[in-house]
Amino acid sequence: MAKFLLKRFAYMLLTLFVAITITFMLIHAIPGDPLSSMARKLPPQIQKNFYAKYGLDKPVIVQYGKFMKNLVLHGDLGESLTYPGRSVVHTIKTYAPVSGRVGIQAIAMGFVIGIILGIIAAFYRNKWPDYLVMFIAILGISIPSFVLATLLQYVFTVKFMILPTTGWGEFKHTILPSIAMSFGSIATYARYMRANCLDVIGQDYILTAKAKGVSKLSLVWKHVIRNAILPVITLLGPQIAMIFIGSFVIESIFSIPGLGQYFVSSVSDRDYTMIMGQTVFMSSLFIVSLVVVDVLYGLVDPRIRLSGGKK
Repeated sequence: MAKFLLKRFAYMLLTLFVAITITFMLIHAIPGDPLSSMARKLPPQIQKNFYAKYGLDKPVIVQYGKFMKNLVLHGDLGESLTYPGRSVVHTIKTYAPVSGRVGIQAIAMGFVIGIILGIIAAFYRNKWPDYLVMFIAILGISIPSFVLATLLQYVFTVKFMILPTTGWGEFKHTILPSIAMSFGSIATYARYMRANCLDVIGQDYILTAKAKGVSKLSLVWKHVIRNAILPVITLLGPQIAMIFIGSFVIESIFSIPGLGQYFVSSVSDRDYTMIMGQTVFMSSLFIVSLVVVDVLYGLVDPRIRLSGGKK
């Protein structure tokens, strides 16, 4: 296990280095810069001072070296160009937990409900529970999250006034956004789990367990779920990272002060430091989530040896 983790940690650092380097070079390859429109009405000397302050008057390779030095030695991602005086690290620390709270609730809700629905559909194949689950899956894939979010607002806020539409701070403010974000995940997990369960149910060891009189609950828990859930766990990695990127529309609809708005605005504003800071954050989160998924493989199925050794 230790050897596996060290090896994956080395791969993590290499992958993160490549992602940072490519992103840095790409955003600097685009014509223009973030200060050209902000400082164009200022006198030439003041414009020169602006470029010197943020190091944009230096060659790209020098800017890259300075960024990597500050990142590696000090953990400093710089200061936002669009919002002077606002640290990128402080922005991520302040707003990422907001997006993370809604996103984690949505992932947990989608994973648990999707797994349960998938199992039910598999064990009641070609019966009304199976048709109902597949209908929900089709809706989850077909209906965009922002449409569902608007519909939830109308039903639970305008029509029945049960839950608030906007605001932040209490658990009730996260319920509707979490449901809107999780509906697509429920559909995805349900379809994958149904297909995997149907494949497992047809295996010889399941028929043997049934012949031995294993109870249905024990059969589902010990034999079906543990063998069918591995492909579904694979989906968790990308979803964990996407909770900060894919929640922008939902955050806008429900007025949630999350990180999604900064992710989109930094791209349109050409805010180099904010783009790089969020790239480091998202890439690190995505890579770590993949390692966590690999570890979960070993926990769910003991036959998998993470170290790559023989039994």
